[in-house]
Amino acid sequence: MPEIHAQDGSAIDYKALDLGGIWTLVAPERGWRGEITLPGDVHTALLEAGEIPDPYFGQNEDAVAWVYKTPWTVERKFDVPMEMANGFLTLTLSEVDCIASVSLNGEVIAHTQNQFIRYDIDVTGKVRPGANTLQIAFAAVPDVAQERADAHPFAIPYAAMNQKVAHLNFVRKTACHAGWDWGICVMPIGVYGRMELRRSPLARTESVQVDQHHEQGAVTLEIKTRVHAFGAGEISVEHVIDGQAVGGRVAVRPGENLFTHRIVMSDAQIWWPNGQGAQPLYELKTSVDGEVTLRKIGLRQLEWIVEKDAIDHSFKCRINGRDITMMGANWIPADAIPSRITPDAVRDLLESAKAANYNMLRVWGGGQYEPDWFYDLCDELGILIWHDFTFSCMPYPSDRVFLADVAIEVTQQVRRLSHHASIAIWCGDNEVIGSLNWYPETRANRDRHLANYDRMSKLLSDIVEDEDPQRRFWPSSPSLGYMDFADGWHIDTRGDMHFWDVWHSAKPFEHYRTVQPRFASEFGFQSFTSMNVIESFTEPGDRNPSSPVMETHQRNDGGNARILETMCRYFRFPKGFEEMVFLSQVQQGLAIKTAIEFWRSTKPRCMGTLYWQINDIWPVASWSSLDYGGQWKLLHYLAKRFFAPINVVAVPDGDTVVIKAMNDGPAPADITLEVVLADIAGPAKSLHRLDVSLGLESASELARVPLEDIGEGQFLVFEWRTKAGELIGRNDFLPRAYKYYELPASSVSTSWTDGPNGPELTLETDACAFFVTANVNSAGTFSDNCLTLLPGQPVTLSFSPRKGASPDIADLQNSLKISHLAQTY
Repeated sequence: MPEIHAQDGSAIDYKALDLGGIWTLVAPERGWRGEITLPGDVHTALLEAGEIPDPYFGQNEDAVAWVYKTPWTVERKFDVPMEMANGFLTLTLSEVDCIASVSLNGEVIAHTQNQFIRYDIDVTGKVRPGANTLQIAFAAVPDVAQERADAHPFAIPYAAMNQKVAHLNFVRKTACHAGWDWGICVMPIGVYGRMELRRSPLARTESVQVDQHHEQGAVTLEIKTRVHAFGAGEISVEHVIDGQAVGGRVAVRPGENLFTHRIVMSDAQIWWPNGQGAQPLYELKTSVDGEVTLRKIGLRQLEWIVEKDAIDHSFKCRINGRDITMMGANWIPADAIPSRITPDAVRDLLESAKAANYNMLRVWGGGQYEPDWFYDLCDELGILIWHDFTFSCMPYPSDRVFLADVAIEVTQQVRRLSHHASIAIWCGDNEVIGSLNWYPETRANRDRHLANYDRMSKLLSDIVEDEDPQRRFWPSSPSLGYMDFADGWHIDTRGDMHFWDVWHSAKPFEHYRTVQPRFASEFGFQSFTSMNVIESFTEPGDRNPSSPVMETHQRNDGGNARILETMCRYFRFPKGFEEMVFLSQVQQGLAIKTAIEFWRSTKPRCMGTLYWQINDIWPVASWSSLDYGGQWKLLHYLAKRFFAPINVVAVPDGDTVVIKAMNDGPAPADITLEVVLADIAGPAKSLHRLDVSLGLESASELARVPLEDIGEGQFLVFEWRTKAGELIGRNDFLPRAYKYYELPASSVSTSWTDGPNGPELTLETDACAFFVTANVNSAGTFSDNCLTLLPGQPVTLSFSPRKGASPDIADLQNSLKISHLAQTY
């Protein structure tokens, strides 16, 4: 271990021993023994040993259910040098999943029961010089959850419609580990975070937080360092950032100690969300007697403006003095098997979010607190985080023992994450208020369950107020505001809104235009996952929407039927399975495009749209815009367009179509707009050509087209350019469902060239073609896709490889497949 030195050159004796690596894995009740790599999970170990089949293939989910019903033990031996064993020692374990007893050299030293807590176990005097044995024995979570529910003084229902394991609300574990209406029930077991033996001279670091105070171009950083001291004495606490240093020797008493230091940064570079400016990050290095903590700090002011207005109350995010429309989606864990959640896999997903013009993700309450590197990536990419605490869709206990455990969890998580520029808001839960109206038990005695809920909500609110006073606490999503327990699903004049009528109630896409939310934080429409992904979990005979395997990979009751029913509403029924899969993604994109274009057009009334959801946890029919593995579905290509900073949309208004423009960029813009009346069977006709200036404050009405002027077989096409003639974007509007148009059998020609930044594909059609989509076998994305092509107007797309792919043009040409709407009939 390298020796660390203080500024005066003297040796500082902090050391850490990484306990990750190969451990022994044992299932005592089954007599099975093997190996496991930790941090990691049991399912990965069993897959590597050939003991279980791929849970994601076919109907294997039930075939591997025995794994989470089985108690497991992990064990390893490790050597500790004499000079380390004789100090103050802490065993740090984080993300232990989740009910376990921890033994060191045969002595039980701790019990864990919360996946979201970092356990710092004092093992001073318990570690031997030389060989030591550490063991973690995991209980079967379903058994513990049932025992706790049975012992509770009154019945608390759980989300049985989503979870295959009962009463998981009594266990602090990722809720969707037990399944969801897009998720597999795997219920992983393991340790996913730190596994470390830490030797401290006198005190260990607990947390380093940074508050920012902006005034007249300067930023004062208030750095709060918490340490746990094993005794009374003196330690060194030092901070270095941007060439400035502060700190020195401080006195400590046994237990927790808090130290506050301040640094003033003049002429600071300001951090902005994606699309609004740069994301400069300053490295803060904190040393506590040689124990180094590194933080990346983005300097920015962030406020949520919730104040009375002419409608009711605003709900918008103000960053560095600028009101910015939030655009993005909801985030769920990147994989159902934790070992597969790697920085490379998650970076790929987050870079796709940035590429589609997101500036916000909502970390959903049925998921998990993500690893440190997740938030580092969001800071780097300019993606703000609406962060739910990990409670979702069901009531939770509020007894003292449960709440004490939650208090540790939430306090630790807020302290861990509050320095990140990306953290925008802390939200108490997902839909827990609303769930009080869902279950017979809660409906029968709502007063009791509302009081039960309020205990938890008050606890969370107090922790945020105490630990991170610069950020807003929002009680729930959806919510109408502080101490308001009314219906956030249908009231659109204040707070955030979840709007699910189009999917769950099978309303037409146009129904999105019946509400005007202030902030739409959840809404969505499903599609089938892409054909190549379907091929990864099916045999050829399974490729039918009502086959048992396809229905296993659809977790929402009636979901496949709803996809097909809606298809008949807007399109002629497709001729085959592959065409049906493609068309399902077309209609998913059309649904969310309808919602977001309309809601953005109401700016400044609506200042946020986060659709459900960006990613998948396994290969499944779902609401995601990225397939499992990160491939772009058609919705993600459309999101890149409907989230474009400058967008022009068509909104029906009685007997006219209103052309409106929104500018959500960093500065006012001048554009030239051309509106064309296109004809399926004839020439196009220009209707409007306008030079307009777009401010940032509100959507602008640019033109109106009477519906009676749009004949059968006709539709609107509009494009907007810079004053210099550079194309910014295109859009179109069809006044009738696509099934009513007699589409020509368009022939789309293709040609590849080497462009300045890589391969380029040019598409040209001999007749109108809708939703023209290029697919290749190589991992990558096109600069645009799912296009409306008009004859005589070629479009050139660039191709960007993903995941280390490096195809040449011959590879791309050989695997190129072009799909469009007329081909599906």
